[in-house]
Amino acid sequence: MEVVLADTLLSRCGDRAALLRALSAPLSAERAEALRLLLQRLAAGGPAAAGEAETLRRAAWEVALERCRPLLRGGEGAAAAGSAERLRAARGALRHCVQLCGAPLAARLARDALAELAAGGGAGAQEAAVEALVAAAPRLEEPELLSRCAAAALALLREEGRGRGGGGAGGRAAAAGAGRERGGAAARLGGAAGLGRRGAGRAGAAGAERPGGRAAACGGLTERDGLCRKRARYLLKRALDLSGGQRAELRCAPDEPTLFWWSAEKNEELLQFWETYILIMETLEGNQVGALRMFESENKTLTKEGILHFLELYETKRLPNSFVFSEFVIGPLMDALSESSLYSRAPGQSIGACPPLGMRLQKFLATYLTLLPEEEKGSFLLKFIQKMTSRHWCAVPILFLSMALASIPACKVLGAEGLHALRDVLQCTMITHQILLRGAAQCYLLQTTMHLTDVEKVSFPEVSSFLLSLRPEESLRRDTLLWTELCSWLQVNDRCFRKSVTFDFEHQETSSLCQYVRSLVGEYLKTPASERENCFMPDWFEAKLVSTMILLAADVEQMKNKCSGKSNIEWIELEAFLNPLLDVLMKLGSNAYIPTLKADKSLQLLLKLLQTRWLKCSNVGDLDRCDLYLALIPEIMNLCLKVNLKKVSPIKNFLSSLIHASIRNLQERNSEKLKDQIRKVASMASLAAVCEVMDGELKVHLESMPSVDALKKFISFSQFNEVLNKPSYLEEKNSLCEEKASQGWGKIVARYVRDQWICLRFVLNSFATLAQGCEETSVMSLSTAERSKEILQSALEALSVLPSDQVSPVFDCMKVLVPKLLDSSEALCIEAFDLAWKIISSLSNTQLIFWANLKAFVQFIFDTEVLAVAASAKGQAYTKIKEIIFKLIDLSTTKTGVFNVVLSHCCQSWIFPTLDERSALTNAFLNAGNYSELITEACVFGTVFRKDQRHIQDVHVFIENLGEKCAANVVTESTNRDDHFVRICAVKFLCLLDGSNILHKTFMEDIFIKLLDKDELVSRSRTRYYANSLQHRIKNRVWQTLLVLLPKLNQNFLCGTLDRVFQAGFSNNQASVKYFIEWIVILTLHKYPQFLDKFWDCFCYDEEKLKKSICTFLSVLAHFDIILQNTSEKKPALKKALIVVLQWCFSHNFSVRLYALIALKKIWGMCRMLHVEEFEALTPVIESSLQQVENMHGTGNARRNWQRIQDHFFFATFHPVEDYSLETIFYILPRLSELAEDEWISLSRFDRFTDIPLPAAFQWCHSRTELRELKPSDWAQQDMGSHLAEADSQTEWTDVQKKIIPWKNSSPSLDLEMTFQDRAAKLGKSNSRLIVVASLIDKPTNLGGLCRTSEIFGASALVVGSLHYIQDKQFQHLSVSAEQWLPLVEVKPSQLVDYLQQKKTEGYTIIGVEQTAKSFDLTEYCFPEKSLLLLGNEHEGIPANLIHHLDVCVEIPQQGIIRSLNVHVSGALLIWEYTRQQVIKQKQQQ
Repeated sequence: MEVVLADTLLSRCGDRAALLRALSAPLSAERAEALRLLLQRLAAGGPAAAGEAETLRRAAWEVALERCRPLLRGGEGAAAAGSAERLRAARGALRHCVQLCGAPLAARLARDALAELAAGGGAGAQEAAVEALVAAAPRLEEPELLSRCAAAALALLREEGRGRGGGGAGGRAAAAGAGRERGGAAARLGGAAGLGRRGAGRAGAAGAERPGGRAAACGGLTERDGLCRKRARYLLKRALDLSGGQRAELRCAPDEPTLFWWSAEKNEELLQFWETYILIMETLEGNQVGALRMFESENKTLTKEGILHFLELYETKRLPNSFVFSEFVIGPLMDALSESSLYSRAPGQSIGACPPLGMRLQKFLATYLTLLPEEEKGSFLLKFIQKMTSRHWCAVPILFLSMALASIPACKVLGAEGLHALRDVLQCTMITHQILLRGAAQCYLLQTTMHLTDVEKVSFPEVSSFLLSLRPEESLRRDTLLWTELCSWLQVNDRCFRKSVTFDFEHQETSSLCQYVRSLVGEYLKTPASERENCFMPDWFEAKLVSTMILLAADVEQMKNKCSGKSNIEWIELEAFLNPLLDVLMKLGSNAYIPTLKADKSLQLLLKLLQTRWLKCSNVGDLDRCDLYLALIPEIMNLCLKVNLKKVSPIKNFLSSLIHASIRNLQERNSEKLKDQIRKVASMASLAAVCEVMDGELKVHLESMPSVDALKKFISFSQFNEVLNKPSYLEEKNSLCEEKASQGWGKIVARYVRDQWICLRFVLNSFATLAQGCEETSVMSLSTAERSKEILQSALEALSVLPSDQVSPVFDCMKVLVPKLLDSSEALCIEAFDLAWKIISSLSNTQLIFWANLKAFVQFIFDTEVLAVAASAKGQAYTKIKEIIFKLIDLSTTKTGVFNVVLSHCCQSWIFPTLDERSALTNAFLNAGNYSELITEACVFGTVFRKDQRHIQDVHVFIENLGEKCAANVVTESTNRDDHFVRICAVKFLCLLDGSNILHKTFMEDIFIKLLDKDELVSRSRTRYYANSLQHRIKNRVWQTLLVLLPKLNQNFLCGTLDRVFQAGFSNNQASVKYFIEWIVILTLHKYPQFLDKFWDCFCYDEEKLKKSICTFLSVLAHFDIILQNTSEKKPALKKALIVVLQWCFSHNFSVRLYALIALKKIWGMCRMLHVEEFEALTPVIESSLQQVENMHGTGNARRNWQRIQDHFFFATFHPVEDYSLETIFYILPRLSELAEDEWISLSRFDRFTDIPLPAAFQWCHSRTELRELKPSDWAQQDMGSHLAEADSQTEWTDVQKKIIPWKNSSPSLDLEMTFQDRAAKLGKSNSRLIVVASLIDKPTNLGGLCRTSEIFGASALVVGSLHYIQDKQFQHLSVSAEQWLPLVEVKPSQLVDYLQQKKTEGYTIIGVEQTAKSFDLTEYCFPEKSLLLLGNEHEGIPANLIHHLDVCVEIPQQGIIRSLNVHVSGALLIWEYTRQQVIKQKQQQ
């Protein structure tokens, strides 16, 4: 309306110049706006008459210089109402005046502005000068003046960059107000952009003479305001165009360093670099990411890609050496590296390989440290390590960061502060529950210490304090390479360590390890007079430190002796270290005046030395001295046995004395004094230690000792679960010490009760062998049923009162007692089962004590005799044991490794029974048949783990593959807790069975039937069955096991079960399951060709049943030559096969025809070799058909699919007989059928599991080399209904969860689309091959417009996310009934991956409308006939997980600043371009 009024006023005004002058005095806000509008219409009105034009120019000149310029100069500080609107109108009027007057006014304004800028002045004057330059820039013609203006604009930008704090011109302008700050920055960049446009058409213009345009853009790119950043990017593009076009040599002044420069020699490289840079900035600016900080993105895939590319900088060998860069590494980069999921394997990497991020992190850190100046390495590393202590790290990130530190080349950069920081990192590693990863991180941190520590800056006390933070049961132990490496490091650097202020080594500047250790031992055993009567136990920390350093120093000295040729000198230094300790120990029994503290310390040190020496690291309580004595007793006994192993006589004397003294102490009257109670506890512990020795290797030599009989007699008549009263300390002189010393009495009593059961276990185990020859002995009292029942009741009582970590010997006793009582006291035995299970289930979250107790529990419940007696009665105990089996399996799904313990024990005891186990009823293997559910469940065991769980398992395998290189593998107990080992154990067990053994034969047949039942159960289940689902995996495992059993089954059994195998082939199976079924059928028919009649019956079912399974049976016929190898009469079978196959060569389904043709080719080749005369009449037809298939031409995928199916491994390389091996069954075939990686079981895993060995004569291990070297085929077409679920394979780098859906609920059926196509054909419309996919669009208006456009240009279909949009009024308003004439198909966003894959198999090219780094320009792209156009979401575009399913991305070229079009407009442009190209092609063909 305003424009209409302005044009009307100008058309009716006789003197336009007078009108302008009248409006400009005085210039209020309303008048200024009216003046701006009139000037705009005059400038746009075209040329006027000569006289009038000159008058208008004079009037415009006056308005510009006398009204607008003064207003802009003085109006900045005005506070009058409407001042902002008046200034805005004045700026616009000034620009239009320049348009009317041209170059003269532009030059006048530019000179005035340059003079004002040179003279300085306030913020208002500067802003007015900037506005004048912005208005004049488009009309300037003088090159010299244009260059001066450009230089001034760039100087302003640089001044504002330096004066952000308010000191410069830009800073003063910013201080005027928030709104003015944006206006100033935007105006400056706008002026620079205008100058850039002006200079683009002039050679040698400003902006091309110096790199200032790029420097200005650099400042603008960091502005908070989005408009400023856009103008800066525009300016940068202009500068690049000029620099690249002119091939200029542009360098910055020495006092103005900047990233931007230009060289003619590197013109193309610089253009490519800056174009990529601008693309990245525009991508980050848009909504595709949502933030400029890539490392903080919620999209972990994006974060991982960003970090990987950043770490690739190490390849340049030119990493920035700046404070900002190092702060970025220590700050945002390390924050991003704390995410565990980033350390996942790349697609195609084998399980156990080092993840890409781990490898690049090592290389980056090593390279960066190498390039840093020597004086900066230490400070950077210290900050890096301190950052590792500043937050809670998960096990995986702390492991790979430690590996990266350990990979840095050796350099002496860390001092005492760095050593303390590394010790703090060690404390961080202790938080995680992943013991192996925790231990590995400790190993790498110790290696870091050895590589990077400057030994001249650290002392031995500091090093020893750090070493004490390492756990010997997880990392640093004497039998590891890490210990040897540490000793070597100490040897090389001996006498180089800084002298400690604590120890005075004869005033030397450095110290040696031996000197330090001697002083350490001496200081440790010193007892100040003030503490001699201290009743409190000393800290264990000192004893552990001294013992560790003694052994290290001894090993270092031994290493020195070997290097110097003195290897015959044995442990001289060790004797010197231990002499002070020996002096104290020798006086303990004779000198009553040795201080208690000194005695305690010496015993503590002795205990720690013994534990470390024998590589045993038990958890010793420090609650009371009694615990110290109890811990020392078994260690001293072990020491005596190892020293005098060949001298039995001294051992007998020692044990006899110990037994008699202990029994005497235990038989004394029960006193409540503390010293008497401790004597009893120590005596019982001594007897328990003797019993454990007697159960060991010296049992044969020591059984005949009279003292042993006395021990058995004493134990057999003792009262079980006898407890000691709490000590009475009322009569003692120092009651405070006594009370303090008895605080842990409950734990001591529990140990006392446990030791009783250890002794009883020894007696019960001995009773079985002594009963026959010692009929008169008192031990026989234990054989009575009443006595056994009494002991079992006592055992239940013990389970109720003992701590969970003390119950193992009770389980061992129950194992002996329960078989004797199952018949007479079944209820009591079941109570024992329940109570034992209750204890184990309650411990499932306790890592340290669970596994030892579980092992004892399994040995009790699954003892051969317990199982045999329960199975023979088939009573409640038998049912209870089976119930416990399934409870253990359920527990194993949440706590990996439980089933492994159970199965390993059972398989070993059933297949390799010990002498005691063989007496269980008749045969230990009978238990396998009675509890066959255990093996059946083991064959299919394995859960589908979450992604984070699989990730932890991958890292575990990676560490395990390092072997002895990582000490944690040696120190940490090898548990075989991987789920794979359950199936490996079951398979090895089955491989050991002998088909000629009647028990083995019956058991295998039972397992075969139960596995077939399980397969049928899964097939009937309504649970979703999709690729790599749990149901798919279970079926796959079933058929793998059946394939292992197949060679051991006889003809009669197979005759009765083969029909069930065929029926399984009729089910809707995934590809891997199909291959196993087909393989079993082929091997069965190969071995027993007489079953061919049963096989031919499979082709006689109705078409409805066969259409889902016929490809399975046709695949069998493709190996017909192998089937007929053992048949003398081949011609009748070939005749029947040819008749069957020819029928299916004419099937309506394309996939079926392909399978039939591949079978026909095989069978016909056999017929020609055998010269079957009956088929001579068919020869021309069959051979011409096969020749036609081989030479087919034309559009579509028919020829390509024919070639793909012939090259598929199952038909081209796989040999069912020669490739029969464990490796093929469990590794190669799952890999080639694209089963999930965690289902691949390599042969090395079979070798690693040593609990069950394979038979010596077992030959079926390795596959042929040809099959092993194959890669998965791209052939995905299978039977109808299953190929959609199989088509989705993970693309490169996209490590996201696959959204695979069941085939019944998959993307729209082809029949629906055919219906729409038929409808369009009936209407006489052209049916193009363009499909427009708009499933990601959720606005009805955009969908309605696309529907109308697609219908007008004849698209074959429009795909939407939901057909409910059709009912929306906004949709209908824009579509104007187009939905009634255009096929609409519903594909939800979650189904898009499957839909795109389906269309790819149909020959469509998937085209995305998106701006990417590799996208094609729309004007240069040639659309294929079969094109599928995928449009992105209105805000987010096309998601990253879909971009990698596209064949190509196409973008629309644009000239403006706004970076994107409306999605409907973008779609319309591409639809028209496709239509235009197809119309041209049709005209050319005509």
